[in-house]
Amino acid sequence: MDFNSAFAISASGMAVEKMRLDVTAANIANMHSAAANAGGVYRPLQVVSQAVPLTFARKFGQLVAAGGGARIVAVEPQAVAPRMVYEPGHPYADAKGFVAYPGVNHTAEMVNLNTALRAYEANVAAMSAAKAMAAHALEIGGK
Repeated sequence: MDFNSAFAISASGMAVEKMRLDVTAANIANMHSAAANAGGVYRPLQVVSQAVPLTFARKFGQLVAAGGGARIVAVEPQAVAPRMVYEPGHPYADAKGFVAYPGVNHTAEMVNLNTALRAYEANVAAMSAAKAMAAHALEIGGK
């Protein structure tokens, strides 16, 4: 069995989940950044990922796996309206006293953070299991 493909699949999953963590952190960090108008406010981002199909091919008479895992398709802004807060004394307040803040949903971002973290941990566990199987295969072959 080719353990490199198992490592590559886990590594691609970890890369996608790390990007989700980074994007979520950016969304939370910019949650309270005001803008002079609603058009210039920070727009929360989201990661669009896609599964890469696992394919099999014959190589030197053995069936080996190729591809598999996940990949990032895009990081794109979410289509959410800015959050308008009444703060008449704020320098960015409009004529009615409202300030535009990003439409970041803190609860949803924390859920994204937790799911990305758990998925990252799952990929680490899968990689560790593949590493342990490879080590045991070497031990069996050495006897």
